Amino acid sequence: MPLTFHDAIIPSNLQILRAVKTLVDKAAAFGEENGIAEVDVIDTRLVADMLPFGYQVLSCADNSAGAIRGVEAGVFAPKITTWPTTYAGLHRVIDAAIADLEAVDAEAFDALVDVETWFVAGETRIPFTGASFLFSFAQPNFYFHAATAYDILRAQGATVGKSDFMGVMRSRR
Repeated sequence: MPLTFHDAIIPSNLQILRAVKTLVDKAAAFGEENGIAEVDVIDTRLVADMLPFGYQVLSCADNSAGAIRGVEAGVFAPKITTWPTTYAGLHRVIDAAIADLEAVDAEAFDALVDVETWFVAGETRIPFTGASFLFSFAQPNFYFHAATAYDILRAQGATVGKSDFMGVMRSRR
């Protein structure tokens, strides 16, 4: 059976989104154990000019389910908005993205390979096909934001390891 466009994107996005959901749980536990307010954990940054944990989580949803909706619409504009400042709010964002991805019809998704898709941010407009956008823009961004969320927790001293980033792998068993 050949690998489909759907197979190359959706299962991995689900795997990492579920891992990010667990990172939110670990952030909550870390904050509680150390007497750190939710908003303070969620607003933690690696460096001053980098966006915080909450934004990283929001961007994981935006560069997975949001990117697919962008391809379907023919245009993707990244969310440069405020992020939830509660763990429950972050869970809602991730849960909605997971539900969106689980609902993707494989055949309809595979038809998006050559769909004209524009990336738009301010004055920047970049043309892509659906496949080139998801593979060369959305996927790298998705993994960047997931890794950065992990790194922020790790830098704070939260007990997280590589398996927390990778989540549940899709082994043959």
